[in-house]
Amino acid sequence: MHKNYQSNQSLLIKVLNTIKKFNLIQDGDKLVLGVSGGPDSICMLNILNNIRNDKKLQIDFDIIVAHINHMIREEAKEDEEFVKNFCKKNNISFYSKSIDVKKIANNNKIGTEEAGRNVRYDFFDEILKKTNSNKIAIAHNKNDKIETIIMNVLRGSGIAGLRGIEPIKNNKYIRPLIECDRNEIEKYCEENNIEARIDKTNFENIYTRNKIRNIVIPYIKKEFNPNIIETIDRLSELIKENDDYLENLVKNKYKELIIEEKQKEFIMDLKKFNKEEKVIKSRILLYTISRLMGTTKGIEKIHIEDIIKLCENNIGNKYLTPNKNIKILLKNHKIYFIKQN
Repeated sequence: MHKNYQSNQSLLIKVLNTIKKFNLIQDGDKLVLGVSGGPDSICMLNILNNIRNDKKLQIDFDIIVAHINHMIREEAKEDEEFVKNFCKKNNISFYSKSIDVKKIANNNKIGTEEAGRNVRYDFFDEILKKTNSNKIAIAHNKNDKIETIIMNVLRGSGIAGLRGIEPIKNNKYIRPLIECDRNEIEKYCEENNIEARIDKTNFENIYTRNKIRNIVIPYIKKEFNPNIIETIDRLSELIKENDDYLENLVKNKYKELIIEEKQKEFIMDLKKFNKEEKVIKSRILLYTISRLMGTTKGIEKIHIEDIIKLCENNIGNKYLTPNKNIKILLKNHKIYFIKQN
């Protein structure tokens, strides 16, 4: 199947392998591609379009392009035109929206990076619903994944933060370029005469990610380990394997410990819970809260430790409220997880 491709299609083969390995695309899928016009997203668009059009590859899926004009850079309108023309030439549906990201960031008192990300994902969701699509393809590459891991380490994240960016999340967000590094992508664009748009803000070291990309990683490569991207990627794969194993273990333990699941209240066996190792207890608590609340946002390490201590002390009618949305109560040798709203 692969022999018919020229040498400059090796990246396409790599993406194809990623798609198969993580089961990113199935027959009948309809994908919304987030395309800014930069090398990563244009490379993803080009490769997925080629895979889709090659009948020998026998993957039957559809693609739609969504582009956000953040209105931050002077060249933003040209970026939009570039993506629009690319889609027109290749007969691909194109949707775009202009949003003043700086204004949104100021109004919500958040950084422009975070505001931009929120705006993009909201728009991708909007187009997904509008076009009856079922997946959103984002052009994160291997370097993005490693930069994210380093950022998470510096912030003091838990194990989940060391997994980096997942190839597929919630069976909805897919990242076909996650095993490709930035150099390969730029080389692909060059060899296929794709004049991708360059975002000059990537070279301004005002954002944490840019500092990691332009200062920290080059310094580590030069002074310590030229293969740091591969090294951290291997570490992240190892962590993912262990983390997945523990997650499955926790799901099975949860079934043993849970007594009752009501709409606003989960009840767990306190005695059985106290017999578990601390690492399992922490995960069981997070898993239970996530099942009840739909999220663990606002639940921090200190809250989990306080709940574990409360359970160990085993005194009835004592409770904790880690945040205003949830109450953890000990009563009749049971743990009650109570939704407050």
